[in-house]
Amino acid sequence: MTRPDARALVAAFLDEGTWRSWDTAPLDPAEPGSSYADELTAARAKSGYDEAVITGEGLLDGRRVALVVSEFTFLAGSIGVAAAERIAAAVERATRERLPLIAAPASGGTRMQEGALAFVQMVKITAAVQDHRASGLPYVVYLRHPTTGGVFASWGSLGHVTAAEPGALIGFLGPRVFESLHGYPFPEGVQVAENLYAHGLVDAVVSADDARTVAIRAFSVLCAADGDLDAGLPPEEDLRPVEAWEAITRSRRDDRPGVRTLLKLAAADVTPLNGSGAGENEPGLMLALARFGTARAVVLGQDRRRQRSQSPLGPAGLRVARRGMRLAAELGLPLVTVIDTAGAALSKTAEEGGLAAEIARCLADMVMLDAPTICLLMGEGAGGAALALLPADRVLSAQHAWLSPLPPEGASAILYRSVDFAPEIAQAQGVRATDLRKNGIVDRVVPERPDAAYEPRAFCERLGRALEYEILTLLRESPADRATARRARYRRMGRPPSPAFS
Repeated sequence: MTRPDARALVAAFLDEGTWRSWDTAPLDPAEPGSSYADELTAARAKSGYDEAVITGEGLLDGRRVALVVSEFTFLAGSIGVAAAERIAAAVERATRERLPLIAAPASGGTRMQEGALAFVQMVKITAAVQDHRASGLPYVVYLRHPTTGGVFASWGSLGHVTAAEPGALIGFLGPRVFESLHGYPFPEGVQVAENLYAHGLVDAVVSADDARTVAIRAFSVLCAADGDLDAGLPPEEDLRPVEAWEAITRSRRDDRPGVRTLLKLAAADVTPLNGSGAGENEPGLMLALARFGTARAVVLGQDRRRQRSQSPLGPAGLRVARRGMRLAAELGLPLVTVIDTAGAALSKTAEEGGLAAEIARCLADMVMLDAPTICLLMGEGAGGAALALLPADRVLSAQHAWLSPLPPEGASAILYRSVDFAPEIAQAQGVRATDLRKNGIVDRVVPERPDAAYEPRAFCERLGRALEYEILTLLRESPADRATARRARYRRMGRPPSPAFS
């Protein structure tokens, strides 16, 4: 397989003819006449590069971006003092000039010829990247073959969005070093891009050409301006009363649209993200960047179908959700949560994995999040897994969605030692969207005409318009006012109305 060098990768990413280098001649760290000086001279002659990394800027689909790209043919892309200084200076310039940043490492890690001083350069680079992220600027990483050692353990693992080259060797300790140290080979298939994807450590495995598309879509959400609120929503309709059990039955239909259908039919520039970034992935929780109309958002949604076919929502799924919350907070993007779950996993693995603690942390993160938050009850809303994504600035509900401490069958079993009274329990508990609206838990009910399963496109488009409206409305409010109102909303919930004073 032919893999692009640094200049070819830049050409694959950027609009033609827009690359402008930021590099100056590197300071030579080697003693004149030393064997290291000879290695540097030979590397420059052989590779055609003056160091193991090039930096600069260009246009990506018309958008100005900064790039840091490794060149592996220069001493295995290793990072010494001169390369690190070039990287840090480029990241700092991108921060000053408010540019999104793309990094494309391909490196064996620290340059051994420079020893400990080269080793600690990863701290300098990491600090520069974190300053860039702290400024609310997006950082996209494209891991290439190979990326190992300190590079992978620093600036290679800090992306808001991370893609990897197909078949790329990516790992902390290179396999040749491992075998030399331990006397036996590293297990095959572990340090490859596809395995990292399976474990939720990268968001996509794509070629350089496709990585350009991923970056364009991501930046269209991460960098674009929000639209204007030029039209309101129609007033809420008088909805046909539906018994609670009928609503629950409808919400459980296999052909009812879920979060993936919502994104397909009502959103644009959807960039799926994958996993918690910490070695966990769960198919029942979807994380993505997307736009609803002109409103940008981080979307995290429970995928009911995948929960049923593969596994109930467990603690790993909630850690994926918390990644989405952190992303929204760091980049100042609105967060949309979509509730559609029959309940969290009930198992030894879930208990030992900290399910209850993850629900608590999700609640804490949601309540305190700086970003605007909108929750959409789209279908089933059973138990703590639903509650974990609920406490938003605004809560919307589909007409036949519901929210309950347990599935009604579970509540019936607690009260009557039988599941037979589930319909009566559901009615008494006020789990329907209209009841939730009456009790102040839900702000707006989106109609189904007469059922989402019969009109998936029209239903999802209604939800999309409602989400756009609520996002743009919230963005008009100051962050301080939003935070105060959110805390007050949940503080007063369930309290009797204050007496009127004359």
